[in-house]
Amino acid sequence: MIRVLTKKVADWYGRYERPVSSLSLVAGFLFDILTLRRVDSFLENFWVLGHIIIVAVCMILLHVFESDSGDEANSDKIHFWLVNTIQFFFGGLLSVFLVFYFRSGDLAVSWPFILMLAIVFWANESLKRQYVRLTFQISLLFLSIFSTTIYLLPVFLHKINDLVFLLSGFVSLVSIFLFTYVMYLIDKKKFHASKRGIIFSVIGTFLIFNVFYFTNLIPPLPLSLKDSGPYHLIQKNEDNTYTGFYEKTNWQRFFRTYDDISIQNGQPVYAYSAVFSPTLFNFTIVHEWQYYDENLKTWITSGKINLPVVGGREGGFRTYSVKSGLTSGRWRVNVETINGKLIGRLRFTVHIASDLAPLQTRILD
Repeated sequence: MIRVLTKKVADWYGRYERPVSSLSLVAGFLFDILTLRRVDSFLENFWVLGHIIIVAVCMILLHVFESDSGDEANSDKIHFWLVNTIQFFFGGLLSVFLVFYFRSGDLAVSWPFILMLAIVFWANESLKRQYVRLTFQISLLFLSIFSTTIYLLPVFLHKINDLVFLLSGFVSLVSIFLFTYVMYLIDKKKFHASKRGIIFSVIGTFLIFNVFYFTNLIPPLPLSLKDSGPYHLIQKNEDNTYTGFYEKTNWQRFFRTYDDISIQNGQPVYAYSAVFSPTLFNFTIVHEWQYYDENLKTWITSGKINLPVVGGREGGFRTYSVKSGLTSGRWRVNVETINGKLIGRLRFTVHIASDLAPLQTRILD
């Protein structure tokens, strides 16, 4: 009875494999958006590392068991289920990376890296038959390991800088070398046939990640900007909350790139930021104030203000900088690490006015 039922389930899945697979990936992505909270959470990182281990084990089993051409499409064969398991768990990994990195960076700056992850996420679904190729498997595994170590090592070391990034690359290379050596021991003939493609794909991925990092295109995980905005005034309250005073706006503000703020000559503007960092991860951020020079068509730095951040707070460590003497026009405040990695950005347009609009208040808790 159980064997018959299992056969029916296998036949049904083999018949509707594509829509079921697509639906499960979309559902998993939405699940990650709603449930992933902290990049330093033990359970969430256990989930990520568990996915990597399951993928690695299935890849090994895929090459331990002998197969014929087309077995990966036959639901009666173990290769069919191993390939589907690899695809499913790779999809889960890429979904986590998309959510984490999207939340961490400024999309206007880090979009090339986010787009690369999105393309790989699409390729995982659309190029499933490529999973029979060792080069394709190891390429995605290395990308997953590197994407994990980039943010996991800073969580463990409580710091983020170029040296930590280089260390994450080294750990990733060592990990994939050890794994490929295991694959070599399992099937030397197949490994030699794929060796050139494996070397090219691993080195290529490694170089792409380094180019993205040193051109400031990779979001600085595990840091993220939880909240930000320009205010007329920010006051700290006795209950350790902050009150922000801002102009009344309408629904159209959600479709604008720049907030509007009207001030009188000489009136200061407050730039608020709530930056999340893991527990025990204390560091210094920089508020870089810039205005857009319409004549030169470029952004000009007007000042930099260093601010301390204490890690661990769910909603991010709240802090702000103040600047007076702003001219009318477009302004932005880059929220950066001390070594220039962009965490987020405030954008607003300053209007010099004689009369101020009524202000509203918001509790920044």
